[in-house]
Amino acid sequence: MKLSNRTPRAFVSLAATASLVAGGVALAAAPAQADASVTGYANGSVGVPMYINVANVDGCNNLNFVATYSNGVSSSAPEVFVNFNGNATIVWTPPQAGSVSSATIGSTCSPISLSAVNIAGVSTTTTIVAPNTAKVGQGTKITVNVTSASPSTYSPQGTVTVVDAQGGVIQNMGLTPNGNGQSYAYWLFTPATVGSYSFQATYNPVGGSPATGSTSAADIMYASQSGNTISLSLPPSLTVGVPTTLQANLVPSSLVGSVGFTVNGQPISASIPIQNGTARFNWTPNAAGNITIGASYTTNQGGSGSTSQPISVVAGPVSPDTITLSVPGVATWLPNGTYNIGAGSSTTFTATSLSGSPVVLSETGPCALSGTTLTAGPNGSRCNLTAKSNGGNGYAPVTYGYAVAVGIGQQTANVNPPISGRVNKGKAIVLEGPGQGDTNAGQNIVWSVRKSSKKICKLGFPADGSVTVKLVKNGSCTVTGKAPGVPGQWSPYAIARTYRA
Repeated sequence: MKLSNRTPRAFVSLAATASLVAGGVALAAAPAQADASVTGYANGSVGVPMYINVANVDGCNNLNFVATYSNGVSSSAPEVFVNFNGNATIVWTPPQAGSVSSATIGSTCSPISLSAVNIAGVSTTTTIVAPNTAKVGQGTKITVNVTSASPSTYSPQGTVTVVDAQGGVIQNMGLTPNGNGQSYAYWLFTPATVGSYSFQATYNPVGGSPATGSTSAADIMYASQSGNTISLSLPPSLTVGVPTTLQANLVPSSLVGSVGFTVNGQPISASIPIQNGTARFNWTPNAAGNITIGASYTTNQGGSGSTSQPISVVAGPVSPDTITLSVPGVATWLPNGTYNIGAGSSTTFTATSLSGSPVVLSETGPCALSGTTLTAGPNGSRCNLTAKSNGGNGYAPVTYGYAVAVGIGQQTANVNPPISGRVNKGKAIVLEGPGQGDTNAGQNIVWSVRKSSKKICKLGFPADGSVTVKLVKNGSCTVTGKAPGVPGQWSPYAIARTYRA
């Protein structure tokens, strides 16, 4: 490996020593001296230049250096410099690791044999460079660099393997030498969804390489819809008079700061704190047309940025929102319906809207409401439950009402065994599926076979938590499921089926 193509000013080539001219008079070369000595030849490392100094070589033409490894591979020095004082400097860069069994400095004078030395391999450092942010669906260049430990000039050969945070392989690539002890590889990565992506690269040396493998630190890249730290989540269009939730998303989600929203460059919101990487603002457009929604952020550490997105505002008409209010595993309440619940009992609802807007429950009467849990008042009382959605995303606000009659509630359960009738002998009939078996009063259903049917059918209790019945003989089988009542709140629950084989 050649370190320089120029002879240092302090040296001239060996050939030039034969006829140096000073003041127009040719000077003959000085005779060679027999006590040549060598310094600077010692143990070394791959890719690190070794400066071998040879004293008293005036008149020794065609100076050369050859080193032979124990495996038979030879290496010569491409640069030899001789100065005015009769000394020479040989620059040799060891190309491989191993033992140099013999080395010779040759010339027209007597050759000089050198002792054996050891050449060590070279350690490496691997780094992976990904941009801080990328755009979803767009290729982003990610580069891996593998560098030999300084001052080695060896460009590592081999491959690199890139994995994600779970260790899954993303890419395998061959390295390209870049000079100055470095090699590189790159590819275009296209993020499919918004979120964070982790990359870690490992260098795999080629067989016989003097370099050792190394692994980079993980580098994190954040993908957003805009390709920036901040991006907007908006519906396809807005409707005049319909509230809409404007949402700004920031990466990483750990950013602490605030966001402000604009329409056509004019502020429409105060500063909104960033929470878990998002900031939201409810806004109602008052005129149709094409507008530009913007969002800008400022972090507590002084970072800032902005993004914008054009969107159309239409005049309507709009569809009313739809609210779904249900008791999980039991029933869905329909608007304007009347529902019986036991005195003092509690019912917890799930409430969702088609628009995605939060559903807010409220209550009037002797019942009590905490979030989505309604606790009934005294026996004989009545309550009114209201569910409200502000709409948005193309849907108009709605309010649903439900009447609640408090008394001895009728227990119901989300079980649906087949209707009574003829069945095949030996076939298991599911009475209660996994996760079923509780009534709306929280009571467990207990199944039993009527005494007269015990020789005809058998109950089964599979590991998944279900309950089955199987007719093992021809005849008629009656099974019942019962749950006890709750005094002053709920009446008992019972269900029966009769099957014949």
